[in-house]
Amino acid sequence: MRSGTDDDLDRLLAEQSSYYRARAHEYFDDAMDLSPDTLTAARRELVAAIAQFRPSGHVLELACGPGTWTSELLRYADTVTAIDGSSEMLALARRSVPEERVTFVEDDLFEWAPEQRYDAVFFGFWLSHVPLERFERFWWRVADALVPRGRVMFIDDAYRTPEELVEGEDSSTVERRLTDGTAFRIVKVPHTPRGLEERLSGLGWRIEVRTTSGPFFWGSGGRRT
Repeated sequence: MRSGTDDDLDRLLAEQSSYYRARAHEYFDDAMDLSPDTLTAARRELVAAIAQFRPSGHVLELACGPGTWTSELLRYADTVTAIDGSSEMLALARRSVPEERVTFVEDDLFEWAPEQRYDAVFFGFWLSHVPLERFERFWWRVADALVPRGRVMFIDDAYRTPEELVEGEDSSTVERRLTDGTAFRIVKVPHTPRGLEERLSGLGWRIEVRTTSGPFFWGSGGRRT
């Protein structure tokens, strides 16, 4: 189910931004309600997927959060420009990845426009937070950020608990809570690998999406030539 008016969607996205700013101090305190073995296996498979993708040259990371994947990108990249909308998350990332080859930038990813072109664009656990109403616009901006024959990779999941589905399973709006009980509405689109491939193909991309352990998946590819 899509959101109502543009104003409604803007308010939802502002609330989503507030959630991640507020959650930064407790970001590592909890994880999905999955077994440690499943999470460990998924992490291993996703790291291997990044190695297979091998994001070389100048890399743009969108929604870098606390730097969870930034250090993995640096294994292959010459430079990484890491963008996030939360100054609190960026503070964590700077402490986690004190590397001169990384430039951290604070920007609203729904208003962001690339200032240069990159060899690869990467985003981890961000695409499901992009409303379907902004999906096409977001991917045009990704295209604008890539050099000719540039590549893109993303990691994500469709994990939503029954307690989060305050507007029902058909809605992409869920409710998340901080440890103190404060509730926020955020976007969590339950993409499927097949559905993503088809949606992206319709926008001129050739992306293959693969699954890993648990509810996780990753996709990679580029623009159709």
